[in-house]
Amino acid sequence: MDKAILLALAASFCTATSSVCQRLGARNARSPGAAGVDIWLIFRLARRPIWLAGLASMILGFAFQLAALHFGALALVQPIFALELLFVFGYMTVLGSGRVKRRDWLAAAAMSAGLGLLLFAASPSGGRLHAPGSLWWLAGLATLAVVLAGLALASGLRHRSPASGRRRAAVLGAVTGIAWGFVAAVIKEFSSHLGNGAGSILSSWSLYVLIGGGAATLLLASHALAAGPLAASQPGFTILDPLAASLLGMFLFGEHIQAGALNLTVETLALALLAGGVLALSHSRLLVGEDEWNPANEPGGTNVVGRPSAHPCAGA
Repeated sequence: MDKAILLALAASFCTATSSVCQRLGARNARSPGAAGVDIWLIFRLARRPIWLAGLASMILGFAFQLAALHFGALALVQPIFALELLFVFGYMTVLGSGRVKRRDWLAAAAMSAGLGLLLFAASPSGGRLHAPGSLWWLAGLATLAVVLAGLALASGLRHRSPASGRRRAAVLGAVTGIAWGFVAAVIKEFSSHLGNGAGSILSSWSLYVLIGGGAATLLLASHALAAGPLAASQPGFTILDPLAASLLGMFLFGEHIQAGALNLTVETLALALLAGGVLALSHSRLLVGEDEWNPANEPGGTNVVGRPSAHPCAGA
């Protein structure tokens, strides 16, 4: 279990590093005369060492996540990925992206305390290597139904009001988080084939569902980020991903959490503390950047939140 925790922390740090490096690398990379989709953007980014470093860090993060899920329960490993937001916050603080406010530190402390208390109270353990096919079908169809319902709701919110962009981003961020939770469960299944040879890996359905599901979820995340401000979509990414993954860990793999009355009370309070910290930190000027920061969140502010130029924290 200790090995799984360390690997999950390493994976979270790598994905945060990737987010920051790719954000810095993509800054001012778009051609001034380009309209719509810029097909040459990826080639310009590939010439930037910091962007390539971010790509390498993302691949390393996935490798650490795969190893962590191989050794530990899904309900233990995936919640640790919420720390990615804290690592990004730490990077932005060190890089001097702006003055760190007291509420930012309080939000970071609330996130850390909430996550630690949640894992301590729940103490996830147990679980089997493989889930029955019937349970996978139920989980997959349920996840697909939630995603389609979210897409339909987001489509209905399009251009409905000036605030519809924020609502659409929140809905899409929520379904993206749930989809990432399902992808994490597939990674857990796929990790059980490691060490069994290339034949076992290539013949496993989980490899192909991982590729297709991962690509579809990345597309969902892109739409969430394009729909409205990062502060609207980030909570769904950060909170619902580990929550959905933990529930799937219990449903699919038979993992256990402490469910006594006292444990459930502490877990609920810890989850509320974690969610509050995520919500507050998602509005931090350090994370959203100057273009998206909303002065209306400050005393006497009246401006409208803009859209993010890049996503500084993509969950897995």
